[in-house]
Parts: sequence; C-alpha cells; structure tokens
Amino acid sequence: MWIFHNFAKKKYMQTNSFQRYTVTAALPYVNGPLHIGHLGGVYVPADIYVRYLRSIGVDVLFIGGSDEHGVPITIKAKQEGVTPQQIVDKYHNIVKNSFEEFGISFDIYSRTSQKIHHETAADFFKVLYDKGQLVVKEVEQ
Repeated sequence: MWIFHNFAKKKYMQTNSFQRYTVTAALPYVNGPLHIGHLGGVYVPADIYVRYLRSIGVDVLFIGGSDEHGVPITIKAKQEGVTPQQIVDKYHNIVKNSFEEFGISFDIYSRTSQKIHHETAADFFKVLYDKGQLVVKEVEQ
C-alpha cells in the first residue's frame, strides 16, 4: 500500500497544477432524515476522495449544506401541519448530526437560507441580467 500511495501522490502532483481544491456534494433537501442511499451514493464517495487528497498533501476544502428551498419542503410542511421554516430547522439539525455521527468530514456544512447565500445568488443573477443574458417573462403553468 505504501508503494502505491507514494506512486499515486507523485503522479497526482505531476499531472495537476492546481494549488487548492474545493469539493462539494449534492445538497440534501431537509424535508426528512438521510437514508443509506444518500450516504452511499453521494457523501461517502466524496468524503473518501477528500480524505485521499488530504493523505497525499493536497490542500482541499470539503463544503456541503442543507437545501432549504423547494417544493419537497413545502409538501412536508403541509403534511405535518407546520411551517416550512419549522421543517428546515428540524431536519437541518437531524441531517447535520447524521453526517457528523457517520464521520463525514465536511469543513463547512451550511444552510441555503443563510444571508450570504441569498446575496451571492442575487448578485449572480443581477450580473447576468445587467449583461442582458436573462429574459424576464410571464408564463402560465
């Protein structure tokens, strides 16, 4: 294993000129607890990759967070007779704790409802709008 590790590290460092890496994973809707499919299909592989990069000396940041916007949350809130905010507050903590208990090594685990995310998204779309790259229109659905 040691020989493979050193070979992989040498090969990796020769073929990549990046100084730092940011690894992200899909943001789970916080409308229920995580299940094994979430962990096995998305977060464990990403965590393994991040741990590998760290083991060969790569500077990497692993970022994730709870997606607190969308129809699944509204549906869950209606089913439980509570507000969408109550749903996201409840399940964000459950999901975050599940990741910690499973040993997933996020450096940052955030929430899409935080002010910084709203500002970043608004700025992103404003730049596109100001460049004339967005079309504003009404459609019937």
